[in-house]
Amino acid sequence: MDKITIRSDRKEDYKFQYKGEDVVLGAGKIISIANGLNEVVLPTSEMKIINNLIVIK
Repeated sequence: MDKITIRSDRKEDYKFQYKGEDVVLGAGKIISIANGLNEVVLPTSEMKIINNLIVIK
């Protein structure tokens, strides 16, 4: 998987780690990561995975 897209359906910001650094995904925003999930750590939350899209609930 080369590229992954993460979409937030939350009303508050969602924080995760990318290459050991904290990244904030704003409420209702979308972010794409070019090299897939190899360097991504997503905190436990309700999410839905559809092909290369992860929807954070």
